Amino acid sequence: MKSIQAVSYPVHFQDKAYQELSVLISKNNYSTLFILVDEHTLEDCYPKFIPNLETDKQIELIEIESGEINKNLETCIGVWNAITELGGDRKSLLITLGGGVITDLGGFVASCFKRGIDFVNIPTTLLAMVDASVGGKTGVDLGVLKNQIGVFANPEMVLVDPEYLTTVSEREMKSGMAEIIKYGITYDVKLLHAIRDDKDLNLNDLIVRSIEIKNEVVLQDPKEKNIRKILNFGHTLGHAIESFYLASANKENLTHGEAIAIGMVCESYMSAALLGFPKANVTEIKSIILDIYPKTQLLKEDFAGIMALLKHDKKNTNGQVNFVLLTNYEAYQLDCVVSEAIILESMAFYNA
Repeated sequence: MKSIQAVSYPVHFQDKAYQELSVLISKNNYSTLFILVDEHTLEDCYPKFIPNLETDKQIELIEIESGEINKNLETCIGVWNAITELGGDRKSLLITLGGGVITDLGGFVASCFKRGIDFVNIPTTLLAMVDASVGGKTGVDLGVLKNQIGVFANPEMVLVDPEYLTTVSEREMKSGMAEIIKYGITYDVKLLHAIRDDKDLNLNDLIVRSIEIKNEVVLQDPKEKNIRKILNFGHTLGHAIESFYLASANKENLTHGEAIAIGMVCESYMSAALLGFPKANVTEIKSIILDIYPKTQLLKEDFAGIMALLKHDKKNTNGQVNFVLLTNYEAYQLDCVVSEAIILESMAFYNA
């Protein structure tokens, strides 16, 4: 797989990635290498990674608890304290080895420690490979509100090795597939139809194409002032649903992809209602998503709680909820204001 050049860093694949990581470490003469893991990547991925790391530098392992519930400032403080106690300085390198929580939080930790140290992302889930590890967004949640605290900060490189996906559950693989579906709906409909038809579906090709798409968009709009907003399709309502389930003691948490899948169905409905997005496309999107993801019945009594969280979305301006909606596949309109009535209709449509 050919490397991809992002705005200020490369994305390398498989064996070449490990070679380039060794070159980076040698060239920059880092004082200490910190590797951030959770309990799952420590057990499943670290043993696969460490034999490929060619260095005589001091290596320190920092472990945090897995799960979105731990993607917060308290965890960051624990990591900052650990780096400090282990002698970290401005010439240290932080390597994130894990899924979206690890890469988001780890990048934020690195970008703030001593006003910024270098970091390298090594995503180990499909979601992190095709989305979270690429694009320069770092951050953590504020309570159950998604990604409220963070900065744009680019890694030195991203290392993508699909071999790590052998350690990932089917549910987590499906979570990552939601982001690929998003790219298909908004940017390259051939991806969507490849998933729909499931003929000769090459996962490596899907990963590479998804990273290419995200990179093409980010190169045009690094700070999300314009076209990069299309990457939020399905996420505005999806994040509110994800946060609601995270905050509900009597509900099982949804994965990020499960919530975004619901959001894409709902925001497709909104697109049809407001912008004339073809109803056949709405039907197709709902069919593809319900073929992949188990149906989550959104209870009517929960709608108000979801709407309340929607009002805290970080993309809102002047008290208005802003959606990215579609006029067709690969055609979009930014900063759409949607009435509460239509948002509620969209959730009822998903339930129907």
